Amino acid sequence: MLRRLLLKDFVIVDALDLEFGAGFSVLTGETGAGKSILVDALQLALGARAEASVVREGCARSEIAAEFDSPPSLAGWLDEAGFAVDETLLLRRVVDAQGKSRAFVNGSAATLVQLREVADHLIDIHGQHAWQSLTRPAAVRALLDEQAGIDAAPVAAAHAAWAQATAALASARERQGELDNERERLAWQLQEVERLAPSDDEWQAITAEHGRLSHAQALMAGSQQALEDVSEGEMNALKLVSRAAGALREVADYDAALAPVIEALDGAELQLQDAAHSLSSYLNRADLDPQRLAELDDRMSSWMSLARRFRRSPEDLPALWDEWKTALAALDAAADLAGQQKKVDDALARWRTEARRVSARRAQAAPQMGARITEAMQQLGMAGGRFDVALVKQESPQSYGAETVEFLVAGHAGSTPRPLAKVASGGELSRLALAIAVTAAQSSAGSDGTAASRVASPAVGTLIFDEIDSGVGGTVADSVGRLMKRLGRHVQVMAVTHLPQVAACGDHHFVVAKRSVAGQTTSQVTPLSGEARVAEVARMLGGERSSGTSLAHAQELIAQAVAVDGAGHAAAPAPRSRPGAR
Repeated sequence: MLRRLLLKDFVIVDALDLEFGAGFSVLTGETGAGKSILVDALQLALGARAEASVVREGCARSEIAAEFDSPPSLAGWLDEAGFAVDETLLLRRVVDAQGKSRAFVNGSAATLVQLREVADHLIDIHGQHAWQSLTRPAAVRALLDEQAGIDAAPVAAAHAAWAQATAALASARERQGELDNERERLAWQLQEVERLAPSDDEWQAITAEHGRLSHAQALMAGSQQALEDVSEGEMNALKLVSRAAGALREVADYDAALAPVIEALDGAELQLQDAAHSLSSYLNRADLDPQRLAELDDRMSSWMSLARRFRRSPEDLPALWDEWKTALAALDAAADLAGQQKKVDDALARWRTEARRVSARRAQAAPQMGARITEAMQQLGMAGGRFDVALVKQESPQSYGAETVEFLVAGHAGSTPRPLAKVASGGELSRLALAIAVTAAQSSAGSDGTAASRVASPAVGTLIFDEIDSGVGGTVADSVGRLMKRLGRHVQVMAVTHLPQVAACGDHHFVVAKRSVAGQTTSQVTPLSGEARVAEVARMLGGERSSGTSLAHAQELIAQAVAVDGAGHAAAPAPRSRPGAR
C-alpha cells in the first residue's frame, strides 16, 4: 500500500508531502489543475522514462519519493539485489534539467529495470485510455491468463524448442548438398591427420629427443672431459679440494676462523663426488643410436609436412584433429534428417502437452471471467448486456498456446456479441474497461481481503484509476463510485475523477488546485473533510459553492455513499498533508 508521496520541483509542484491511507481515495480539482501530476510522479518513481520537462522551470532538478508497505513477495528479491529489507519500501527518483536521472531503492542506487521489477509488486495503474489495450490480442490473452493463474512460460519455452528444431530441419534439407560436400572434405582431412595420429605432447617430446640424439657425439665428449676434470684426471678438482681441506685441518686448532672454510670445502667435496657419479652414469647410458635418430627424423618430417599442408604449426595438429572430429560429428547430426525430424516431433509433443494444460485452464476461466464482467456491466448502464471471452483455435503452434483470446460484447439485451474492437461508443469502451479492471482486481483478492496468488503478475496493494470514468454520468456514475468503494475494502484504491458521484464515495478526498505566487503558477494538493469536502463535491455538481441546493445535494451524495458502504466497514484514519507542504 502507498503510504507517502513527496515531490520537489516537479512540473508545477514546488513542494508536496502527502500521506495516504487504506480504502478508496479520490483526487479532484478544476480542469487543468494538475490532477494527473501525482500519477505521473508515481510512474516516474516506479521506473517510467524521465524527460527534462518534468523539472520545474528554473530549477536544477526534480525529486520524487514514494513510500510503500514492503510486500512479503519482495523480501527475497530485495535481499538478493543487495537492498535493505524493512517494513517499508522507499523508492526515490532524481531527474536533472538535462533529463538525466538516478534511481534509489531503500537508499541504495538502483537501475530503472529494478524499479520496474519492484513496481510489479506494488501498483496497477489504469489510465483513461485503458480500453485501447483491450483491442490488442496479447493484452487480452494476458488478462485471461492472469485471472486463470496461468504460467505461460513453459508453453513458450516448448514452442521455442519446437521452432528451433523445425528451423534446423529446414536448414538441413536446404543445405543437404552443401553439407555432404563439407562432410567429404572434413572426412578427407581427418583421414590425413589420423595417419599421423598426433598425441598432445608428442611434438615436444620428439623434438627434445631428436635434439639430444643429433648432438650425442658432442654430449659424450663434453661429459667425458668433465668427468676427467672432476674426478678421473691426474690433477682433478676432487683431489685439489680434498688436499686443501686437509691442509687447513692441520692448522685449524690455532684459529677458529678457519672452521667455516673447512666446512665449505667439505661440502664442495661432497658435491663434486655427486657430480662425478652423475657424469659416470650418463656416459654409461649414452648411445649414438643412429637408427633411432633416423626414426625421429622421419616422424618429425611427417609432422612438419602435415602442418605445412594445413598451414598450421606442428604444435596445433592435435587440437586441430579434435576440432575436426567435433565438426564432423555436428555435420553428421545435421545431415541426419531422420534424427532431426524426431527432434521436431518430440518438441511438438512437449508443446502439445503444455498447450493442453494452458487450454484447459483458459476454458475453465473464460466463462467465469465473462460472467463476472457481465454482472459488472449491469451496474454500469449496460443492462441486459453480455460479455463473452472467446477462445479461437489456431491452426499452427503458437508461443502462447493453441488458441488466441478475444473479448466479445453485446451492449444490450438481444444483440449479438461482437469483438470489442468493433464497439463504436467511446463511453461504452470506457465503462467496459472499468468493468474489466474492477473485476480483475476483485478476483485477485480473497473475501477476507487478502490477495490471492497470481502467476501472471504479482498481486498488488494499490490500484490507481486515472480518469478511467471519462464519458460516464448519471446513475452509471453512482455505480462506478460504489464499485470502487467496494474494491477499496480489499486493496488500496485511488481515483483521479471528475464525477461528483465517484468523489462522494471516497473514504479519503484530496483536491488539486493551481495558484499563482510572484508570477509563478504552482499546484497544491490538500486533503479535504467535513464542510470543505461537501463544498468540493458541490462544485463538481456544477453549482456555486455557496448554493444551498448544490451543498444539500453534495451532502446527500456523501451520506448515500456512507449508507451503501454497508457491513460496518470502517475507513482507515484520514490521510493528511504534512505541515508546510504544498
